[in-house]
Amino acid sequence: MPTFTIETTYHLPIYRQRSYEAETLDAACALAVADEGWDDEKSDVETSGDTYVTGAWDGRDAAYRGRALSIPSQFGEQIQRRADHFEVLLGLLKVFAHAPDAEPADGPFWRQRLDAAIAKGEAILADQPDPAVIGGAS
Repeated sequence: MPTFTIETTYHLPIYRQRSYEAETLDAACALAVADEGWDDEKSDVETSGDTYVTGAWDGRDAAYRGRALSIPSQFGEQIQRRADHFEVLLGLLKVFAHAPDAEPADGPFWRQRLDAAIAKGEAILADQPDPAVIGGAS
């Protein structure tokens, strides 16, 4: 029977709680994210993430030495699976949104919300701030 070496991981949330003086909530959040001091960090073992597979190799004790194997996506990190699928769905949304016959009777409202959803999806993929909200979409 074959033997495999499997590496698994889980995320342990590390957090800190600090107060920041700023003109807006956005500015305070930016200060908190840019703050590199973690001397007061706390671990939240109660909410650690699910275990997922980060590596697989042929053979016993073969991690990083044996032939690396492709891991089936259902054993990957759930948040990464969602992100990968999000990118596919965003691409499909863009294709269908700009199809010649995609304009329904309530076109302007529908188009504004769709364009806003596409813009937000593109901002997420580019690791950029959310775009300005137009037409009530978020």
